[in-house]
Amino acid sequence: MASEKLNQIIEEISSLTVLELSELVKALEDKFGVQASAPVMAMAPGAMPGAGAGPAEEEKTSFNVVLKEVGPNKIQVIKEIRSITNLGLKEAKELVDKAPSKVKENVSKDEAEEIKNKLTAAGAVVELE
Repeated sequence: MASEKLNQIIEEISSLTVLELSELVKALEDKFGVQASAPVMAMAPGAMPGAGAGPAEEEKTSFNVVLKEVGPNKIQVIKEIRSITNLGLKEAKELVDKAPSKVKENVSKDEAEEIKNKLTAAGAVVELE
């Protein structure tokens, strides 16, 4: 059972808008030096479809993050694009408007997953190539 102090914090958080929640997460990440990314489920070896059928393919080490669809929260997606790419407002809006478009190229798997999670949380449809 949560303490009264925690219950008050939970009540305050539940009254925030999605934009305010996003700003809160960013502020907490900055304050405590952490990343609040969604955990990625790992599959057990051999659980992949076709595992054990023929020689193993080389694991890809470089990925492109592609914004396929903006989704219903265009402004939030533009904000995330700006924070990910350090583009100006105009450039980020143009990138979002011309979807499907590459957000980042030749990034590590971890960075690509992190970017995908951020954009997906903002409502966008993202694909890793």
